[in-house]
Amino acid sequence: MKRLSLLLLTLLVLMPLTVSAQTVARCGSGWLEMIDGYPVLHLKGTPYEMGYQHGALMKESVQKNMHTLLEVKGGQTLVEFGPIKIKPKQALQSIVEIQKPFVPQRYFEELEGLAKGSELSLDDARVANFIPEMFHCSGFALMNSATKDGSLLHGRVLDYAVDWGLQEHAVVIVAEPEGRIPFVNVSYAGFVGSVTGMNNEQVSIGEMGGGGLGHWQGVPMALLIREALETGKDLDAAVAVFKNNPRTCQYFYVVADAKTNRAVGMEASWNEFTLVKPGEAHPLLPKPVTDCVLLSAGDRYQKLVERTQAGHGKFSAEDALKLMERPVAMKSNLHNVLFEPKTTKFWVANASMDKRPAAEQPYRQFQLSVLLARKPDMKSPEVPLVAAAK
Repeated sequence: MKRLSLLLLTLLVLMPLTVSAQTVARCGSGWLEMIDGYPVLHLKGTPYEMGYQHGALMKESVQKNMHTLLEVKGGQTLVEFGPIKIKPKQALQSIVEIQKPFVPQRYFEELEGLAKGSELSLDDARVANFIPEMFHCSGFALMNSATKDGSLLHGRVLDYAVDWGLQEHAVVIVAEPEGRIPFVNVSYAGFVGSVTGMNNEQVSIGEMGGGGLGHWQGVPMALLIREALETGKDLDAAVAVFKNNPRTCQYFYVVADAKTNRAVGMEASWNEFTLVKPGEAHPLLPKPVTDCVLLSAGDRYQKLVERTQAGHGKFSAEDALKLMERPVAMKSNLHNVLFEPKTTKFWVANASMDKRPAAEQPYRQFQLSVLLARKPDMKSPEVPLVAAAK
């Protein structure tokens, strides 16, 4: 069985980027297609236009996803907000108001478009998009002497509750924001922020949540990542986005840049900003490996270190995918992504509909440069783009 799994993994890594593709619908300059059964959403234009395209082209999925998050899960008394326990939706409404002064207007314009296109209330679109602030994963970057050919590989393990059903609405978003850097966002229907992404300048970013709940006076984590992807032409520019903006809670990141084969681990929390370079030790990361950045916690960190040491100098993309297998990935493993930023290739695995972790599911291979060059079938259905209210 293990040999069969390894064979399937090898075939998935080596198989052609696209076996079949079909345009589902178009809206303005945006369009939705299914590539080998995986939804790929192309967004292009102003923030409002991108939001409207997102909402209109994925209306049913956005509505179902938001209903589960806000009404089903959001109706449960689960969250401690200060000294009291309140429903997640109530907590998020408070967080939106606290963070409003710190959020660039362009993102509220995108949320307005999302709400209008999907026929959601603007309040629900806003509240749902601040859910990542309530989360509280593993990540790594391998480069130079650590990999077989010296190229940079960046892995990202997102461990978050699979019972929320987000995997049912998984989507690859290929975004071309007006006047900004195109990027890919491995995301879910209805979310405009990013927790896993790579831009067309060969910069990739993944996040790992920590503690510090309650420190909301700053730019939401998922929008900081969006901003870094849209403006970060290199590692230093991407890191500066986090350093120069007010931040929230406790978050850790791996940021990588294939143009210079550099990567860093980073804590960018409300009260702390620290960089960990490849091969450097940190009190929370006491076992550095040459030319590697390894972020995780507890036994998962130990296992990640052991696997990296064992394969050091021999890692290909196929080998790096194995670093994200259980138990580095938790049972609540929502998605795994491996970026090869130099080629802009990336591999995505999602948790299954029956809640088995992403690490046990097949990977899909994509390439951002190829996705950006694709064109929709102009004979496909067109959804009108409704202008923003003046």
